[in-house]
Amino acid sequence: MRRVVCPGSFDPVTNGHIDIIGRAARQNDEVIVAVLTNTSKRGLFSVPEKLDMLRESTRHFPNVQVAEFDGLLVDFCRQNDIPAIVRSLRSVSDFDYELQIAQMNYQLSGVETLFMTANPQYSFLSSSLVKEIAQYDGDVSTLVTPFVEQRLRAKYKEHG
Repeated sequence: MRRVVCPGSFDPVTNGHIDIIGRAARQNDEVIVAVLTNTSKRGLFSVPEKLDMLRESTRHFPNVQVAEFDGLLVDFCRQNDIPAIVRSLRSVSDFDYELQIAQMNYQLSGVETLFMTANPQYSFLSSSLVKEIAQYDGDVSTLVTPFVEQRLRAKYKEHG
């Protein structure tokens, strides 16, 4: 059985994330989307909210599960018998950063990293940009799922 993990903070999950998760799901038997519980980094959404948005956004992929982890990703991989990490590359600068992490992860644990290039349709997309656009009531309907868009609108109304 081929199992991989797609890790991230997903604050919020974007259509670019969903594209990579879906492509990984077509290539592997099981994909675990793992949300990092990072207490030093305050996101717009709580971990339970992120998990909820991910579950809703990936429910059409029968072989995708959503989980959370704290600490080193390679420890999560070892504990869950996951031999490979899937990461997306949008640009050359992503590659420089991701290669260093991939090499460290392999050195620490032997866990492989598989790189997928971003769909050109989403190569500009980031959660930070989506939040900035939504904060100023811009149109994010082509950048996130309708469920995530509703959550973004509600969150910014809540924060005034």
